[in-house]
Amino acid sequence: MSEGRIQKALSGFYYVDTGTEILTCRARGKFRKEGISPLVGDRVEVRELGGGEGFVEAILPRKNAFARPAVANIDQLVVIASGAIPKTDPFLIDRVVAIAALKGCDVIILLNKCDLNSADDLYEIYRAAGFQTLRVSAQTGEGLDELVPLIRGKLSAFTGNSGVGKSSILNALDPEFHLQVGEVSDALGRGRHTTRHVELYHLACGAEVVDSPGFSSFETEELNLELKHQLPETFREFRPYLNDCRFVGCSHTKEKGCAVLEAVRRGGIQKSRHASYLRLYEELKPLKDWQETKK
Repeated sequence: MSEGRIQKALSGFYYVDTGTEILTCRARGKFRKEGISPLVGDRVEVRELGGGEGFVEAILPRKNAFARPAVANIDQLVVIASGAIPKTDPFLIDRVVAIAALKGCDVIILLNKCDLNSADDLYEIYRAAGFQTLRVSAQTGEGLDELVPLIRGKLSAFTGNSGVGKSSILNALDPEFHLQVGEVSDALGRGRHTTRHVELYHLACGAEVVDSPGFSSFETEELNLELKHQLPETFREFRPYLNDCRFVGCSHTKEKGCAVLEAVRRGGIQKSRHASYLRLYEELKPLKDWQETKK
């Protein structure tokens, strides 16, 4: 028995990196019975069968797991945004950031296309909220040297609204990256709209990234009761004020004596961040506790 990490999952096969070789593995039937699936990023125990093949026998404890794309043990989400065309709505960032907090992921806000627009408003919002926020340009290379030490030695997932330059940034970090992805696409006959394939890649700078088109829309899968119950805590700058509200069970939406609303009035919390909280609160409000148990 040996340990490894799943680098790729495809058509019922799991490609496990043991440190010495990549084993092509099937998963034990017991996982299906237990309603568990091995995920890309999982640390697993494998039984080697010889000839580069094996069986996934056990999944080691996870740091976190995402439904779509199906990945586990992500260290951080790199959220790419832009002040140029297409300009990013802060709400898109805040949805992703709230889910990252729920999953125990760090967050880096990457403002791309800074050669076209410095995105001052977004920069101020997320710096003030306490996030590592960088201005970069995939086109000129500006700021990428600051990003490298933040992702080196970690497993990161890059996400962002369409057109903000995810692929351009990854290619600027490692010119070989598009070749790796291209080879996989050719081998699979992958069309432009295929989103089922998830893979973990090593960049020359020492970082690891999960590449999957699914991360651009993954947040819709994660808007659930767990997020509803913990929503205030997922806004990091709210946390110092949550125990100071006048009433227990304060929703931080309109109550008198709400310490969060007072902090927004004083400028301690950015107005756009609280506006995003209100939108998420309304989006999650219809979810009922019985819906979770019914699944």
